[in-house]
Amino acid sequence: TLAERMRAAGAGIPGFFTATGVNTLVHHGGMPVRYAADRSGAVVTSSAPRPSQVFNGKEYILEEALAGDFALVRAWKGDTEGNLVYRKTSRNHNPAVATAGKITIAEDWGGLDSISQSTSVNGAGFESQWDGVFVHPIRSLATTVNDADRSMFDLRESVLHSFNGQATQRVIFTESHDEAANQPRLPEAIWPGNADGWEAKKRSTLAAAVVFTSPGIPMIFQGQEFFEDGTWTDAAPMDWGRMDTFHGIFELYSDLIKLRLNRGDATRGLTGNNTSFHHLDDQSKVGAWHRWSQGGVGDDVVVVSHWSGVSRSDYRIGFPSAGTWHCIFNSNATGYDPEFTGGGPTAVDATSTPWDGMGFSASFEVPPYTCLVFSQREPDDSGGGGRQDGPIIVDGVLDSLYGAPLGVQNTQTGFGDSSLGLIDYADGSELDGMAGRIEDGTLYLHFAGNLESNFNKLEVFLDTVPDAGQNRLRDDNPDVKFGGLNRMGGSGRGAEPGLRFDAGFGADFWIDFTCGGEFGVGFDTFINWSGLATDGGDAVDSGFAGPGGPGAGQAIFAANGIIASIDNRNVGGVSGGDGADSGSGVSTGIEFAIPLALLSHSEGDAIRVSAFINGSNHDYLSNQVLGPLGGAPNLGEPRAVDFSSVRGEQFVVIVEASEESCPCDLDGDGMIDGADFGTLLSMWGPCSGCDADLNQDGVVDGADIGLLLGCWGACP
Repeated sequence: TLAERMRAAGAGIPGFFTATGVNTLVHHGGMPVRYAADRSGAVVTSSAPRPSQVFNGKEYILEEALAGDFALVRAWKGDTEGNLVYRKTSRNHNPAVATAGKITIAEDWGGLDSISQSTSVNGAGFESQWDGVFVHPIRSLATTVNDADRSMFDLRESVLHSFNGQATQRVIFTESHDEAANQPRLPEAIWPGNADGWEAKKRSTLAAAVVFTSPGIPMIFQGQEFFEDGTWTDAAPMDWGRMDTFHGIFELYSDLIKLRLNRGDATRGLTGNNTSFHHLDDQSKVGAWHRWSQGGVGDDVVVVSHWSGVSRSDYRIGFPSAGTWHCIFNSNATGYDPEFTGGGPTAVDATSTPWDGMGFSASFEVPPYTCLVFSQREPDDSGGGGRQDGPIIVDGVLDSLYGAPLGVQNTQTGFGDSSLGLIDYADGSELDGMAGRIEDGTLYLHFAGNLESNFNKLEVFLDTVPDAGQNRLRDDNPDVKFGGLNRMGGSGRGAEPGLRFDAGFGADFWIDFTCGGEFGVGFDTFINWSGLATDGGDAVDSGFAGPGGPGAGQAIFAANGIIASIDNRNVGGVSGGDGADSGSGVSTGIEFAIPLALLSHSEGDAIRVSAFINGSNHDYLSNQVLGPLGGAPNLGEPRAVDFSSVRGEQFVVIVEASEESCPCDLDGDGMIDGADFGTLLSMWGPCSGCDADLNQDGVVDGADIGLLLGCWGACP
């Protein structure tokens, strides 16, 4: 079944029926999917039932196609035309896996450009391939005993090698299942019998820094981030206790990943295609290279690597521009390991002394076996992915500019309450309210609540163009999220299945938000989006962005201008479920900024928003819907949901705010102050439709006081 699911994905078949698994937990549901993070063995997420169908008197269950973000295939060899040849058991699954990945990487040691060339020029069409020119020379640099025997020429060749001149067409690493299984892990290979020693720690982390700062797709092997030693075998579990013993090494890898992803908006050059290895000193064992995408402050990055065991003082390196260059990474920092000395610069001043073929240079200390990374911009403290200049900062926290919420939840979640109170991880999903604002050509949306870190989905549908869009979601929209969007749709005709919205609501844009990762190890956020043409089809903008993280500093910045982030700390919200309780007091959750240009929106037109929380496979709709369901249970299969048959409207309306709009200014004097507070108190209690009912729940109460205090001061 696994092989057939992958084969179906590669063939463009969304699913198939099979007799395998009928009348088992696979069929009827209840199979453990996720266990409690406290390792108690308690099941917190179980599988949902599979649809079934009878054919010729025999029952079959539905299996959906299985596609992957990445597919790694292993070939025996590749020929000069770019074809891969598989041997023996590698023929069992590799051909199917190769077609099922969004990005397919060939584990091919032939080093042929044709492997990752387009099929339009008779290449094999793989997006990337493992680079043997990198791994073996870099491992040799790290494991060579005598400093004099290390070659900076080999370092230069490893850093600069590419396929077809494209950085992302090669995967670079120092450890993989092959290296770790056939020889000791790198720390052990550096110093056999003393893998926890100073030289093993220094040189293995130096090699890791080269991986993350060289052009290519960096890859690390399991346990590498907490300094696993010995020889790897799939029969032995990893030693998770080393996470505590070598927590500093773990932080070093975390910092390198943030630099490589430009999370602090200071290292965009590490994501670019341009590299100049401008400094090679084989006597002192120092190599340096310049990385850039477009060039300039926050883009230009200079990497200095030192491969000898002595410290170099007043060592001069060329820089591409004058001024202050901040040392934003120093592998010798004492925070990474108590044995590291912490020596090295925090910042240098590049002056007009030509060096290394560049017009500017600086002198500084270079500690032993150390990598230094320089940028003219200091990273955002939160490790962010970009700068925000709009009137609302997308960080998951409700800004006062939003004003009163447009929709408030009244239904206890059927997807579990969260109890963690962390900015990233949550152990439940809840949609407590929604606020929206149109400002400076951008639609801002804030969904109060929390999203479980198991890749549950917040699904958002927009109706931005009158008399257009899909009232019943179709199944022939762009194939984003590996068919996740179309998983909720049907043909849109007659009695065919497909999510149906309220009468008059025509969805013309969809965006989702999801998050997850192993607790304490990694947390990532992702978004997918697509336009929705009235008659379906893929002639619309669609795409994917991520990974990101929580808060403003790690917000997702998509190439089309969409920004998204989460603050997952909510543990409150609705505790009832009888309609008497309210989610109005929640101010953290998921937030989007969407350029109106993406929505074909005309000035003055209202924007309607329908949103709900869905299962991780877009296949099980919760009871967390806006507008609220009034205590209803989870809705289940999205294709069977018809919001037009549910009482009330399952959408909210956003209108463009006039410049004088300031809903908390109850007396209209341009200030939110004590006078407005007094006005609110005078309307205390049930008060449907009155100005002081800021959250529009029919009652002036403490929730409205909280909103008013959040607006305190001059009107925006």
